[in-house]
Amino acid sequence: MSSAETSTEALEAREYFKGISDSVCGIVEAERAPRIWYPAFAAALCVAGVLVVSLYILLTVGTGIWGNNNSEAWAWPIVNFVFWVGIGHAGTLISAVLFLMRQKWRTSINRAAEAMTIFAVICAGLFPVIHTGRPWLAYWLLPIPNDMAIWPQFRSPLAWDVFAVSTYMTVSILFWFMGLVPDFATLRDRTKSNVKHTIYGILALGWRGSARQWHRYERAYLIMAALATPLVFSVHSVVSFDFAVGQLPGWHTTIFPPYFVAGAIFSGFAMVLTLLVPARAIFNMKHIITDQHVENMCKVILATGSMVGFAYGTEFFIAWYSGNAYEGFTFLNRAFGPFAWAYWTMITCNVLVPQFFWFKKIRTSPFIIVGLCILVNVGMWFERFVIIVTSLTRSFMPGSWHYFSPTMFDASIFIGSFGLFFTLFLLFLRFMPMIAMFEVKGASPHAHAGVKHH
Repeated sequence: MSSAETSTEALEAREYFKGISDSVCGIVEAERAPRIWYPAFAAALCVAGVLVVSLYILLTVGTGIWGNNNSEAWAWPIVNFVFWVGIGHAGTLISAVLFLMRQKWRTSINRAAEAMTIFAVICAGLFPVIHTGRPWLAYWLLPIPNDMAIWPQFRSPLAWDVFAVSTYMTVSILFWFMGLVPDFATLRDRTKSNVKHTIYGILALGWRGSARQWHRYERAYLIMAALATPLVFSVHSVVSFDFAVGQLPGWHTTIFPPYFVAGAIFSGFAMVLTLLVPARAIFNMKHIITDQHVENMCKVILATGSMVGFAYGTEFFIAWYSGNAYEGFTFLNRAFGPFAWAYWTMITCNVLVPQFFWFKKIRTSPFIIVGLCILVNVGMWFERFVIIVTSLTRSFMPGSWHYFSPTMFDASIFIGSFGLFFTLFLLFLRFMPMIAMFEVKGASPHAHAGVKHH
């Protein structure tokens, strides 16, 4: 290659890298956000306010304001907990698993997916705490030495949840922040404000981009990815043990761990698309989050949705093949009993809706993609509702059978959790780099000398 061609390539690479930095940093550095950001943030903040008011009433009046009763002691709070933990799975999968598999297409979406993970786990952790009825004593769940020698019941999967979810949260935050360090340094070096320079300087941890720092960084990032990867599979497996170790028909089954993990990735990717497809249009990021990224995520949803559908069929087969009358009744009751409407909503949204992603025309239509992904998450919420509520409402004793009816406070706390989630996510989009600039640059052909690109 001649020196002229090399010089031209270097100039093109420099312009490309500068364009990436200008696009991503421009959102954070701009004095005003896009117009639609303000009404969206105001709406999210109002819905989060509903959560605050509902929690105040819950703490002052008690859990009797919910629809929970002796038969359905778990009901909506645990349904919401499992739902939000599932939403938080895509971020770690994209960041850790796809990183170890050297999938370069992850670089444009991993930062936002990691943020989504953290915010979803915050929402998830809220529900078990308030479900105890005495959230001010939640520290009893931790093995803290005390005079009464009271320790958590470590044979209970509910105690396992505390450690699994808290570990997942900790590793996710560390992984997310580690990826932000080089980008904080970029913002530090670009800003003209002394206050912002100080803030970004603290967050950048003295990053200067030396070869030694990059070497240490890449080694640490690889180690964090290796540590985070088992969590993708272990966290939702532990959540599934809440049900699988019980003796209740419909719960006591070994298919739950892989079934829950597939469902979590399924719902997580659906939420990533629900958030990023509008975000890339609003913030003009289509040249970074391309149609190919969106297509790849649609294909993951199609694959995991097929796994979930296969798990549904396997459950029915095992209920029949086992010859257990209670298991057989439970699954027939789900399909044709009083909650049949919830079951068939689940089947429609989780099995039939993803099949539309076989068609390229749909995988490249933003409005249709967002609509289908919303339906997927509706179906995943109903999946958790069907598993928990239909099994509890028809237990071994017909005398305790009951039809569960949620109250307005069940709904307000659940809807309010979405307000909290979207408030945090909109703040992230506005005030932090939503795309990992250095990873996008490093994965581009421009980063490799002598490689021709188009």
